[in-house]
Amino acid sequence: MTTTEQGPTAVTERALGPDLARGFMLLFIALANSHYFLRGPSVLGGYPQDGSAIDRAATWLIATFVDGRAFPMFGLLFGYGVAQIVRRRTGTAWATRFLLWRRSLVLVVLGLLHATLLYVGDILGAYGVLLFLGVWAIRWKDRWLLIVAVLFLALTALPSDTSLSINADPPDVSMLPPDFGTQVVERLKVTPLIAFLGPIGFATPFLVGLWAGRRRILERPAEHLRLLKATAVAGVTIAVLGAQPVALTLSRVIDRPTGDTLSLVGPLHDVSGTIGGFGYAALIVLIATRIRRGRVTEAIAATGQRSLTCYLMQSVIWTVVFTPYLLDLSDTLTVATTALLAAGAWMLTVFLADRMRRANYRGPFELLIRRITYRTGVSSRPAVRR
Repeated sequence: MTTTEQGPTAVTERALGPDLARGFMLLFIALANSHYFLRGPSVLGGYPQDGSAIDRAATWLIATFVDGRAFPMFGLLFGYGVAQIVRRRTGTAWATRFLLWRRSLVLVVLGLLHATLLYVGDILGAYGVLLFLGVWAIRWKDRWLLIVAVLFLALTALPSDTSLSINADPPDVSMLPPDFGTQVVERLKVTPLIAFLGPIGFATPFLVGLWAGRRRILERPAEHLRLLKATAVAGVTIAVLGAQPVALTLSRVIDRPTGDTLSLVGPLHDVSGTIGGFGYAALIVLIATRIRRGRVTEAIAATGQRSLTCYLMQSVIWTVVFTPYLLDLSDTLTVATTALLAAGAWMLTVFLADRMRRANYRGPFELLIRRITYRTGVSSRPAVRR
């Protein structure tokens, strides 16, 4: 299939770095999502507090390197992808906005179905709402993109004791419904709230992604090595250090803070995680410039190219394993064994994505969103420029 400026990017034209980042970060998404299903006599930040030393070590690792660090990186790549779409369009600004609004509508509808039927913590709806509003930013000057991004980051940094990272509530009935009817009713109550509040946290990485996409920083790393290296070192360092108050609390090394301290450690974890998402993206893109395209690299990149399908496949696994009227393993699995389950789920999606790559198949949900976005029949075979 011959691509045009208005169509989706051909697989042969895709840079390795962003796809590798999406594929690898889906492992972190799996680790971040799955532990919130666990129950116990005492739960803090989604982690049962009665686990073994191995569970405590796993908690520290996930809270330090994963929680609140993977989703900002996806927000960055989401904005980066929007910048790519805008760059490839040859029509008017309004035509581009309508194309992106169609894309946002698909994400909102898909997110609603995903949250209702599979995983209540869906982010697709939030991305859809963010894109619906964010189309007005595609023509902003660079300085306004960065100024507004900083303002949203400052909003995230405001003292608050409502951060998920320090929440002491166990999974509620919307997360672990006793039956399908309750699941639908309860999730329809909370899903719109998540979809409309989520963009507040994703706005900063989205706007920075727009800015980076205009400069093709992740596609042309050789031209931006100094920036990428500085971002990787600073971002990962800030993410690790900023996570320690929460990570040490969740792993029971220190006591849970109270009062004013409690209202500071959650936002610190969230803000450092956003910056860490930038660092992770930069680090993986730098690694992509150094490694050879082997079987493992191609398989993980194929996962990144089909990140939507693979993300939804993970939710199918969580639904089967944790839902009370199915396997109901929320009381059985521990933090450590759930981490192993998450790693296994990710490896399964890597295997399936690589099989799709070998079959020259784009992926069912990627195909769906492209068909609706571009209002044309996009081949299920990856586009190749002749």
